[in-house]
Amino acid sequence: MPKPKVLYICRECGAQHLQYFGCCPSCGQWNTLDEQVVTPVETAARWTAPRKSKTLQALSAKALGEVGEQAQSRSASGFTELDRVLGGGIVAGSLVLVAGEPGIGKSTLLLQMAATLGQQQRVLYVCAEESAQQVKLRSQRLGIAAPPSLYLLAETDLDVILQELIHLQPHLAIIDSIQAVYLPQLTAAPGSVSQVREGAAALMRLAKREQISLFIVGHVTKEGAIAGPKVLEHLVDTVLYFEGDRFASHRLVRSVKNRFGASQEIGVFEMGAQGLAEVTNPSALFLGDREPTPGSATIVACEGTRPLVVELQSLVSPTSYPSPRRTATGIEYNRFLQILAVVEKRLGVPLSKLDAYVASSGGLNVAEPAADLGVAVAVVASFRDRWVQPQTVIIGEVGLGGQVRAVSQLELRLREALKLGFRRAIIPESQAGAIAGLEIYPVRRVSDAIVAALAPLAPGESP
Repeated sequence: MPKPKVLYICRECGAQHLQYFGCCPSCGQWNTLDEQVVTPVETAARWTAPRKSKTLQALSAKALGEVGEQAQSRSASGFTELDRVLGGGIVAGSLVLVAGEPGIGKSTLLLQMAATLGQQQRVLYVCAEESAQQVKLRSQRLGIAAPPSLYLLAETDLDVILQELIHLQPHLAIIDSIQAVYLPQLTAAPGSVSQVREGAAALMRLAKREQISLFIVGHVTKEGAIAGPKVLEHLVDTVLYFEGDRFASHRLVRSVKNRFGASQEIGVFEMGAQGLAEVTNPSALFLGDREPTPGSATIVACEGTRPLVVELQSLVSPTSYPSPRRTATGIEYNRFLQILAVVEKRLGVPLSKLDAYVASSGGLNVAEPAADLGVAVAVVASFRDRWVQPQTVIIGEVGLGGQVRAVSQLELRLREALKLGFRRAIIPESQAGAIAGLEIYPVRRVSDAIVAALAPLAPGESP
């Protein structure tokens, strides 16, 4: 019989080492190596390939045209915003991973969803981090009446959980969380790489075989990534991230991966005394009060297939430090520095001697290039102490040469702006087209966009 051996496995990257290190040599993280006893499997007999037949034919493979079609059955989650993120609803037999910072609302949303579906379907809520009494108190605090078909199971042994799933046969099951459950067959501690990997694989096999929709909650690291091996994100069908500022009441649910719908879709919720409530008009949340002030500009960002009208605010002021400060809130920092360099080089604005700040209203993270032109106009408007003409949206990507490049889904963005009462749109010249109800100003360079965006000077006003 082969002898067992001891391996040290990193819980961050999954690398295996024969001896213990304080710092993992693979990923450089400290105190992440866990001891695990591994029993080698006996070497099987060498596989020999069969002789090739004269007539080439497949044994089990089928041509794509021969594969039969099977309609995907979806069920509503009780939240229109969550159904949008999932691609139209909960798919039977799907495995969904929900991750986010502690206290952001993962368990609250899942408990509300379980209570809604528990009115008509069997739902199992596995509370591995809490007792059943704690979940009961939380449901009472949120004003949730006890549904007749919602079952609670306070258990961390994954074998017991799997047996309960097989015997109860729920339509939906929630595991809170995957880092708290463990397989007794493995000697590693709960939350380790091997426990998370094997536990998720066992849940995935059961979900596909029994057609049970599974939601599993995942922890995140200090850097914001999902704790555990990367294979966890590859195993599941959908990965949802909870985003939000702890000082703000709104929460964003973003689909990073979705095998049954579009990725990068977002759902907007607002945290209140009764839990999470849907935001039906998220553009109004990120638009601000729309008061014309120097240094503010309005853009239309696209998150997946959803357009969002967002107000950007910029402030440029003389610096009192040897090197000027640069601060970006809601805008990618490196892209902000690139736009400042283009404005200084191509337009002659002396930003190297000025502090520059930019922020998006509502705390939404805008990472797409379509916001570049709005940032550039807001910076120049703050420097000139001018305001952008009212009812104007600015859309375009800024190149290093000062040119304005085309963006994706432009018509969708313009129709969202028109619906919210905007009447002027500054867009790239290469995408010029007529939209009923909108005055279109096609521009080729950043300087043309600034001339079209800034309001004319009042009589007697100095530039």
